[in-house]
Amino acid sequence: MSDIIKILPSDISNKIAAGEVVQRPSSVLKELLENSIDANSTRIQIIIKDAGKNLIQVIDNGKGMSKNDMHLSFTKHATSKIKKMEDIFCISSMGFRGEALSSIASVSMVEMESANARESGNFIEIHGGKLLNEKDSNIQQGTSIKVKGIFYNVPARRNFLKSDFVELRHILDVFHKLAISNPKIEFSFINNEEEIFYLKPQSLNKRIISIFGEKIRENLIPINESTQIADISGFILKPEFSKKSRNNQFIFVNNRFIKSQFISHSISSSYEGLLKDGYYPGYFLFIDIDPSKIDVNVHPNKTEIKFDDDQNLYSIINSSVKHCLGIYQVSPVLDFDKDPSMDITYDKTKSQPLTPSVEINSEFNPFQIFNDQDSKNVIEDLSEFKKDTELDLKADANKNSKIFQILNKFIVSTNKSSLIIINQNLAHQRILYESFLKSIFENSINSQKLVFPIKLNLSKKQLILYDKIYDDFKSIGFHISLEDGLMIVKSIPSSLEINNLEDVIENILDANFNMSNDFSTSDFFAKRLSKATSIKPGQRLNLDEQEYIVNNLFSCKEPNLSPDNKQIFITLSKNEIEKKFNG
Repeated sequence: MSDIIKILPSDISNKIAAGEVVQRPSSVLKELLENSIDANSTRIQIIIKDAGKNLIQVIDNGKGMSKNDMHLSFTKHATSKIKKMEDIFCISSMGFRGEALSSIASVSMVEMESANARESGNFIEIHGGKLLNEKDSNIQQGTSIKVKGIFYNVPARRNFLKSDFVELRHILDVFHKLAISNPKIEFSFINNEEEIFYLKPQSLNKRIISIFGEKIRENLIPINESTQIADISGFILKPEFSKKSRNNQFIFVNNRFIKSQFISHSISSSYEGLLKDGYYPGYFLFIDIDPSKIDVNVHPNKTEIKFDDDQNLYSIINSSVKHCLGIYQVSPVLDFDKDPSMDITYDKTKSQPLTPSVEINSEFNPFQIFNDQDSKNVIEDLSEFKKDTELDLKADANKNSKIFQILNKFIVSTNKSSLIIINQNLAHQRILYESFLKSIFENSINSQKLVFPIKLNLSKKQLILYDKIYDDFKSIGFHISLEDGLMIVKSIPSSLEINNLEDVIENILDANFNMSNDFSTSDFFAKRLSKATSIKPGQRLNLDEQEYIVNNLFSCKEPNLSPDNKQIFITLSKNEIEKKFNG
């Protein structure tokens, strides 16, 4: 019998290995930026074209490489970060596996120029993992690397890339994480020949403000705690700046961005009782810890870490955040409604409280409190009250015979043969979603002009999404203008309330547009707007509001599912109810 197991050719195995490292253009940018940071660069320029699908270029002024090092850098498992086994358990650099460049080169066309302090510059060109060209270069000390046509030789993988808008959002996510964790490095970010970011070397809080806008400045609370296990530093955000998404949550361990459920839970539990339902705290948390006490080699993207002493670290983070929130919460508050007579004077605070005296009327008889006429009047009043109450209850019983609310979350209704339990939040989302979509396509919604226009500071990431869905804002009834990154809202749809308008717009612009869930930008916009403006769970509804939900839900084209494909209601038939009692 012939053997069936064979060793794969190197070009195939390299493409398979590249699948772990290179998932999309943002993965390439992450690896290239980490190499530049490890090279001690103080200035890094990023050039993107077509959301990285056709060009990702990173130029730095780091240490640079010799000609031989340039060739070796594209060899699998070739690295300058590890020399012996023990180094794996004491990693301080961003990269260390020696897989990135070889994986990137196997699925793209790469051009690299580099020079170090001892040798003049060199240039090499690699397509699909094969060296095509090499020559001298006039580049100054540092490295410039271009990655063109990602997945050009793996068409199936290229077809799975999302729209330019979605891929650019992923690229910006990577850029934000590395720019925040390296505030002393100068960054320039150019997309399709337009400079989106120029970040000069600055302090951490100024770097955060440069990326997320001025509005975040007054909501930053510094955190700084030093212990034997780890040093905690950075900023947490005030509870009132919490969001419905986790976009403002950043955890860095030894300057590496990571995802950690237990650290996130530790921080979130510190905010317990301070956040509205469905809102998440924001933070930029830096944890400095002995590299030998952690393992970063547990995930292909190095975004997950194992800690030796995670329980104590959990407690340290939790108490540190609570302490900072406590300092913020005890700021003096003037209460103008307070009765001054209730204050305790300073000289009384140290005196012993006196035992109050109690006097008893031994002649008091509760059965002789009324005379006959008083008793008669009381009985007559009670009789009238009883009649009025019975009439009110009968009226309410007739009025509420078909619809009522339970737990302030669900509306219960009936039809001829079953009981219907409706999720009020999801039902209202469906009603609003179909109404907004109709208004977008028919451009038929009424607007209300604001006496005082509302001004919002937008981050660069929010501006990119705003440009994408501007026409939808306009068609739904918003009148908005932009001035130097400042959104000025002059008119809004008549159906929206002004008091939570800022939250509504920010929730839309902070959301992640996903073509697999959203059919178009209009669909995305209608979903986010309906979710942000719908009746919330826990909100008490009067009978008219309950009837509005029920009647309008079953007038929708798709009453069964919410815009995000969640079941809106359940039905219990007469037989199902009887089985519950009869077994």
